[in-house]
Amino acid sequence: MKAIFHCDRHWGIGRQNDLMFSLPKDMKFFRETTIGKIVIMGRNTLLSFPNGKPLKNRVNIVLSPTDIEGVVSVHDLGELFGEIKRYPPDDVYVIGGASVYKALIPYCNEILVTKVDADGGAEMFVPNLDLDPDYECIHESDPVEDNGFLTRYCLYKNRNVKVY
Repeated sequence: MKAIFHCDRHWGIGRQNDLMFSLPKDMKFFRETTIGKIVIMGRNTLLSFPNGKPLKNRVNIVLSPTDIEGVVSVHDLGELFGEIKRYPPDDVYVIGGASVYKALIPYCNEILVTKVDADGGAEMFVPNLDLDPDYECIHESDPVEDNGFLTRYCLYKNRNVKVY
């Protein structure tokens, strides 16, 4: 399993149940990376999409206490882990929100992070992987300009992946 997100310089990922930055190049990277794959999210992440509709051309798994039409609904981590065992681990991506990332990043072998060199005024954060000895940044791109922001594409490896 993998995780994918963009964050500001404080590891913030969102504000008012939305992304903090409009990054067309990063959105293209997200789309190309996850198309045809399995994406895991919480209910609020699903609701933040246009019209609250699931992402097209992907299996959308939503971790929520209630069933949601048009997606694979799972109600707890045990049920989620049972569901994702049906898929190749490299095809499964955690896409948010903050509580889902916090719960599942320890189970991810790779984390794809687009770092934005700005303060987005975040209200929601993910753990700072640079401060955690279990994670190693094995690749960092040169700076890329994206809609007026400098970004870097980073790949982290989890050296202590939890088994589900």
